[in-house]
Amino acid sequence: MPEPCLHQAVGLQTLALQRSPRLLAVASHGQQQGELPLLWGLCRAWVEHDLSVLVLDGHTPESAANPGLQQRLEDPWQDWDDAAIAPGWQVWPAALGLRPFANADQLAQGLSALARRVDIVLIYARAAALTRWLAGSLVRPLIVLPPAAAATLSAYEALKRLLHHQMPPVLANLVPEPLAVRSGATASAHALVQCATEFLGYPIEPLRVLASSAPGRSQHDVQHLALQLFENARTLRDLQPREKVH
Repeated sequence: MPEPCLHQAVGLQTLALQRSPRLLAVASHGQQQGELPLLWGLCRAWVEHDLSVLVLDGHTPESAANPGLQQRLEDPWQDWDDAAIAPGWQVWPAALGLRPFANADQLAQGLSALARRVDIVLIYARAAALTRWLAGSLVRPLIVLPPAAAATLSAYEALKRLLHHQMPPVLANLVPEPLAVRSGATASAHALVQCATEFLGYPIEPLRVLASSAPGRSQHDVQHLALQLFENARTLRDLQPREKVH
């Protein structure tokens, strides 16, 4: 019997044909050792479904030796070698290029021309930066919660900031394989859920993602998360102000 997620992927590929890129965000909270492997896993999952992905790295500034979003915004008509992204995925440094955008309208308008050939634009940046660019947009950033105890406080701070700006996030709980067999949760996830409920009045439900070094072991969870994020994402067209009809 075909996997349910494959049926879902067919529908998502049809949606992608509309060619208004879907905007996703990952809210970094200082736990890149746990965030980056899942981020790259999500990108691989989208590519496997023939979706092209552009990651804008809000942590890394552009330079002459390492051009990125800023250079492309300054000269959008230049024939950049990477202007057409396969299906495939690329990462552009974007800390300087993203900085001038003050809200979601500006961001969507600024990225639309550059991103018209991709299916997904994913911004990877600190929660504080995402609230400046995306507050009021209905974009739900992803928070990755690794099992490390230190991750609970930083994830809570990111969650608190996002909720303050009416940006309820999606929480991915990375579960080590031995623990997944026993309970399917981590102490850090339990603590975060409890704090969010008690102090923020927000009963968040983490999505389990198996963290395994064995080939294929975590693939199902990552693919399910990737398809769910894509299906629920807003497009850049959605974020742009509509012309008034007189």
